[in-house]
Amino acid sequence: MHDHSDVQDCAEELRVALAAHGITLPSLGVDLPTFAARCPTRPLIALGNCNLHTARALIAALRKGVA
Repeated sequence: MHDHSDVQDCAEELRVALAAHGITLPSLGVDLPTFAARCPTRPLIALGNCNLHTARALIAALRKGVA
C-alpha cells in the first residue's frame, strides 16, 4: 500500500517545480479515487485541466529542459 503523505509530497514538489517556471495548475493534486480502490494500485497525481496559455508554458518549459 502507498503512503498518502508520499503522494501528497510529490504533488507539492511538482507544484513548486512548475511555479519555478511561472506555471500554475490550480487543480493539481492527489487523485483520491486511487486510494479508495478495492485493488491496490499506484496512486495517481491529477494534473487537471489547463488553458492554452498554460499548456504552451508547459511545452516551453519541457523543451527548455531537454535542450
